[in-house]
Amino acid sequence: MSFNSPFTGNVIQPTDVSYSRITLTTDLQLTWPINGTTADDAAARIMEVSTASSAHELWMPPANQGSVGQDALIRNVGAVSVTVKDYTGANTIVTVAAGEAQYIYITTNATTAGTWGIIAYGIGSSGADAATLAGYGLLAIGQTLNQSQPVTTFSSSYTALTTDRSSTYVWTGGAGTLTMSAASTLGDNWFMFVRNGGTGALTVAGTGGDTINGSATIALQPQDSCIIVCSGTVFYTVGLGRNTQFAFTQLSKAVTTGSYTLTASEASNVIQKYTGTLTGNVTIVVPSTVQVYYIVNATSGAFTVTITTGAGASAILTAGSQATLVCDSVNLFNANTILAGSSTVSLNSGSVGAPSLNFSAETTTGIYRAASGEFNTTILGVLRSTVSASGLAIVGTGTFSGGIAGGTY
Repeated sequence: MSFNSPFTGNVIQPTDVSYSRITLTTDLQLTWPINGTTADDAAARIMEVSTASSAHELWMPPANQGSVGQDALIRNVGAVSVTVKDYTGANTIVTVAAGEAQYIYITTNATTAGTWGIIAYGIGSSGADAATLAGYGLLAIGQTLNQSQPVTTFSSSYTALTTDRSSTYVWTGGAGTLTMSAASTLGDNWFMFVRNGGTGALTVAGTGGDTINGSATIALQPQDSCIIVCSGTVFYTVGLGRNTQFAFTQLSKAVTTGSYTLTASEASNVIQKYTGTLTGNVTIVVPSTVQVYYIVNATSGAFTVTITTGAGASAILTAGSQATLVCDSVNLFNANTILAGSSTVSLNSGSVGAPSLNFSAETTTGIYRAASGEFNTTILGVLRSTVSASGLAIVGTGTFSGGIAGGTY
């Protein structure tokens, strides 16, 4: 409500005092400048206030003795913040920082406390209040907004939150995990900076199926660093810096049967180890890029693992075998075909179904070592001959086109 003149119908305003200079040495209760007031505590339209202690407060006059819209501009010309309260002293209307100005006005006047609106004038006469505008990733310095990138060190697993926008997190522990909150929660354009300054690998993991560079997790080795950016649905890394001491990373992937196409993140691991009990032959499709792979087939079962780009030559590995493969973006070549400078070649023992030296087109045909002091050959997974210290034993019948000479039969 407002107070109206019975003669003119216009809103009654208290007598106007344009300017007042106030120095607070204790709490000061202001009054409206009504005719006949002789005190120096009248509320003015513009008040310049200062105080030596933040404990000294400025209390506005009763709101129910003025009309809605009654206003005051309060400027803090001192070095200490000034708190402005309503008539009751129970509610803070605004805190005016040193050098700032705040404009207040009555919006409801049903009680002595009333309700007050606030317009932040900021520092000086009409500058923006940077502290009011600053959000995550921004810092108010004077009247300006400045980029903020606070640094937090952590040594135990942590979940990144919306409040971590633009923050830098430095890992200082051994092995640990940094979990991203749901991408839908963090939202599009959320980002943070991460550095592994610890002694073990830091695993960065998504939540609820959210991926990072197409994978459920990525591993940051000591001294690795990156920016993690959220699209609102998935996460990406930008500028993933790798420490050259940890140039190789390993992919360990469980397989059973059928075809598996590696993601770009999975294929970036130079060392790849495949595990599991095979129930059928497995095909691993790698990207059509130039790359070197160190493959370990740690699966079990009488089946093979084939590495291919989907075109050109492929590499077939039996259970328990390893290979160094060179990909020219189409074909995969076994780099172990020729061992330059080597005088000997060592093979694992192999088995009748998976000979240690075999043919890529027929991996169950070749040579192996069934027991100590034996040299065995297998054809299509069947033992056909054994050479030992006692002689040669052949399994099955033989045809000798040149006849047999010498010895006793």
